Amino acid sequence: MKTTPLHLIQASALLDDDSPTALLDLPGLAAAARVRRVLVKAENQRPLGNFKVLGGMVAALRALARATGIQTLEELQVTARLPGLICASDGNHGLAVTAAAKKAGTRAAIYLPAGVAANRAERIRQLGGEVIWVQSSYDDAVLQAAAAASNGTGLLVPDTSEDINDVAVNDVMDGYSLICTELQQQLPTDAAQRPSHLFIQAGVGGLAAAMAQGMRDSMCEPRRLIIVEPASAACVALALRVGHPVYAKGDLQTSAQMLSCGLASAPALAILLQHQASAISVSETQLQAAINIMQNRGGPASTASGCAGLAGLLHVAADTGLRAEHGLDEESCVLLVVSEGV
Repeated sequence: MKTTPLHLIQASALLDDDSPTALLDLPGLAAAARVRRVLVKAENQRPLGNFKVLGGMVAALRALARATGIQTLEELQVTARLPGLICASDGNHGLAVTAAAKKAGTRAAIYLPAGVAANRAERIRQLGGEVIWVQSSYDDAVLQAAAAASNGTGLLVPDTSEDINDVAVNDVMDGYSLICTELQQQLPTDAAQRPSHLFIQAGVGGLAAAMAQGMRDSMCEPRRLIIVEPASAACVALALRVGHPVYAKGDLQTSAQMLSCGLASAPALAILLQHQASAISVSETQLQAAINIMQNRGGPASTASGCAGLAGLLHVAADTGLRAEHGLDEESCVLLVVSEGV
């Protein structure tokens, strides 16, 4: 790691445990969905318990490198008066940015919307981050964090942006690409045995975009990328439909707290449009059911957010018309990502 410039640093060099997360073959889920195979990438096994650690840490340390001109993590760690880090989060991205601040020896201020569970805020505090509550939505937290950074309070590390060329957001998605790098080693070399379908949950779309960019060309036909969102917070579906980010209406309330977002990220949307992603929404009942089905069929314990991809798969699998629309049949191989643990 000492010889790797920070602007090139990857997540595998930053994690205390850089072991690949498991790729689980779950025949019980395949039977439930009436497909040949269901593979689950267990991102609940990451340090901090979720995939966000991959993007938040990479983007934060690269941002510090750009702001200071410092080239290595070792130099950062012995430099006094580094700028602090700022971000908005539903919990997991803020935890990752706080971890980056701790590793670099600086501070972090995390803007959380009022609906975030108290235990998620407490994890950020225990890691040394300052929690700033925003008495409204995640999207308002994004605006307040950006305003604080523009006033010189600290260095913004967003995971969403209305700017298609936002460097930090693209760094976040680059960090997520480690998932795909691992999958390339874990999946069969025979192209015909690779996933034909990816059902992937979306908040602002960053994970879905990283998976699309890293996996679609390595999938077998019909190469379907299906975005799954709560019906009450389907901002990516709306953006895909109109071709640009637009605020979703409603209160965005959902048990899938990490997906409670009202505006898709422009850099992510550009990638999803390029790869011709489609989108479906699922109900709260379906989200809750997926938690138990995942665990009862051999998968990891997770949350409504972590199991949303499964909720989407089961929604499509249960409907003859949707199966035909998405090319799902008894020979399909489906890839899911459990994005966080309990």
